[in-house]
Amino acid sequence: MEASAPREINYLRLSVTDRCQLRCFYCTYWQDWQKLPTGEILSYEELLRLAGIAAGLGIRKVRVTGGEPLVRRGVVGFLQSLHRVPGIEEVCLTTNGVRLADLAPALYDTGLRHLNLSLDTLRRERYREITGQDQLEQVMAGLERAVTLGLGPVKINCVVMAGINEDELVDLALLARDHPYQVRFIELMPTVSPRQWQQNFLPMAEVRRRLAVLGPMVAAERRTTDGPAQIYRLPGFQGELGFITPISAHHCRTCNRLRLTAAGALRPCLFGDAEIDLKTPLRQGASDSWLASLFAGAISQKSARFSLPPASFPLHGSSMVSIGG
Repeated sequence: MEASAPREINYLRLSVTDRCQLRCFYCTYWQDWQKLPTGEILSYEELLRLAGIAAGLGIRKVRVTGGEPLVRRGVVGFLQSLHRVPGIEEVCLTTNGVRLADLAPALYDTGLRHLNLSLDTLRRERYREITGQDQLEQVMAGLERAVTLGLGPVKINCVVMAGINEDELVDLALLARDHPYQVRFIELMPTVSPRQWQQNFLPMAEVRRRLAVLGPMVAAERRTTDGPAQIYRLPGFQGELGFITPISAHHCRTCNRLRLTAAGALRPCLFGDAEIDLKTPLRQGASDSWLASLFAGAISQKSARFSLPPASFPLHGSSMVSIGG
């Protein structure tokens, strides 16, 4: 059998904060979670230096995440600087959208065009139950303003949860019919208790079965920097639908991403506990070449395949808000 070509690791998810205004149960262990002291979070100067080093090793796409990145002071200026890092071809932002209406013009002026917005429901009371905050109106206003300004493509990330929002699958998908959005459905990951995960997990095959009423789906062409979503077009739709299957059909073999937490830990894998400390050598005066060797080590740790046995859930002790998603 002919060996498959090695993966190109070209995508860095870069977290700028572990703070967030929302309290989504699948993202944060709010009962015992403690936010990082300010001094433990990488400065923008440190993040830009690391982004430049990563670009020298082949990273072409950087997605700024959190927590919620728009709660960090100075993030607009940081995004502007990130666009100027040599070698970075695509800068993206993932946000919960709460502050988007206010900041969308400034974000657009930085050169940002690629935006992901987290949205698990279109019902106000359900939004409050999932997130702990009554902010759906603000999020929808931000989404509308972003598209009006010309931000795009706009991708809407929806975590599918049995017994919580599974009755809204068609309504959420129809956002892509009526608007040029890419609506992406994501399987609930095992970041909660095993009992809760088993109760709320809905495999993507079932999601697609329920959405078959919308018409035939035709696979869209993929780019080398694309993430794990399988994207489809449907007749009469302005936008697209996407499906992300981290559990039922995990994409470890083709994953092209590294993750850098706000605390300066480089993670080769979202599901694993392995981390490479970049902050300590960075603040102790390490050279760019030494830091580059640590990045290269993380790349080499990315195995071709992983096994994700249900018995190991939850897969790690860190909350998603601390990892950067």
